[in-house]
Amino acid sequence: MRLIQPLTSCYTSASGIAADWLGPTVLLLMRVWVALAFWHAGVVKFEDPYGTQFLFNTMYQVPLLPPDAAAFLGTWIELIAPWLLGFGIAGRFTALFLFVYNIIAVVSYPALWPHGFWTGLFSIADFADHKTWALMLLAVVAWGPGRWSVDALVGRVRRAWPTHAGSTP
Repeated sequence: MRLIQPLTSCYTSASGIAADWLGPTVLLLMRVWVALAFWHAGVVKFEDPYGTQFLFNTMYQVPLLPPDAAAFLGTWIELIAPWLLGFGIAGRFTALFLFVYNIIAVVSYPALWPHGFWTGLFSIADFADHKTWALMLLAVVAWGPGRWSVDALVGRVRRAWPTHAGSTP
């Protein structure tokens, strides 16, 4: 019995440290990892606009959008949204937006799933990067961008700001 109490206390302390520091740090790393991947793709598209238009007109099959509009939107989404995600600005919304964008990217490029979409979805090999990014984005949707984000900073400032409910400007 004497051994259980110190072990329980140690576990409780370690859990607190993990919740306070490790969780927010992992969420930050996930946000930055995915943001860099999308931003790099946007930079590649921006640096070669004619190649990007060629790919969207020949290889990518984006649903509901004309290829040139999809190329333009895809480039700018990949240049802007990663900054929002990386800094944790509108973190849950941005992560959800990029999650849907990621699904559209996978569906639009059949070369990512050579064994078929559904077979590839449940295998480790096909579009593994996109599945990893999707899981990281879902973590941000589920738990928010974490302590190390602009959203959290704004929340702390708003809580610290004195409210004058009865006063009129």
